[in-house]
Parts: sequence; C-alpha cells; structure tokens
Amino acid sequence: MHDDQLPAFRAQILGLRDSLLAQISQQRGGLHSRAEVAEAHFAHPEDSPAQVATERDLEFALNERETAELGTLDAALARIDAGRFGHCTQCGSHIAMARLQATPQAARCMDCQQAAERQHAA
Repeated sequence: MHDDQLPAFRAQILGLRDSLLAQISQQRGGLHSRAEVAEAHFAHPEDSPAQVATERDLEFALNERETAELGTLDAALARIDAGRFGHCTQCGSHIAMARLQATPQAARCMDCQQAAERQHAA
C-alpha cells in the first residue's frame, strides 16, 4: 500500500464512523443513552415480563454490536496513525487491497480472519 492511499481510507473509515453514530443517534431518538431508551421501553405496565426481558436483551445486544463496530473503526484509524494500516494484526502480512476497499476496518488478512472464525465457531 502506498502512503498516498491512506487519506482516502481515513476518509472512508471516518464516513463509516459518522454514519454509525448518526444511526445510533436516530435509533435512540437524539442524544439519549441506550439506558434511557431502554427505560422508556420498559416503562409500560401492560408489557409482559417476557416481552420486557426480550426488549432488554435486544437493547444490550445492539449496544454491544455498536460498541464493537465503533471499536473496529477506531482501531483502524489508530493503525493508520501508527503506520500499520494494511498489515494483518495477527501475522503481519499485507492485507489484500480488495479486502481493504470492501472493509477498510479489516484488521486481519483473509487467512488469519478465516482461522479466527473457525476457532471462534469451535
């Protein structure tokens, strides 16, 4: 990868990050925290305990996914700043340009990513 490509990747990652933050804000109804939104969801006495538990679990799962996605975007920006963007965080080899163009926040090459997924599935 050439250093002249980094600004485009930074812009793409920042765009993804801004889009995610806007989506989070819209889903929460503005600047409300996930906890405030969850409290509003659970404030209906007519809801069954099972429905409340399901909604609470969904809110927490969404929060975890959002936090993880923001973390991967922030980590990619940190790799750009550190001069390690485009290198696999596991084996150090170059990440294919096609992979970075499709998923600029990718931290691993395809081989290491597939190995990690197989290990996680086991």
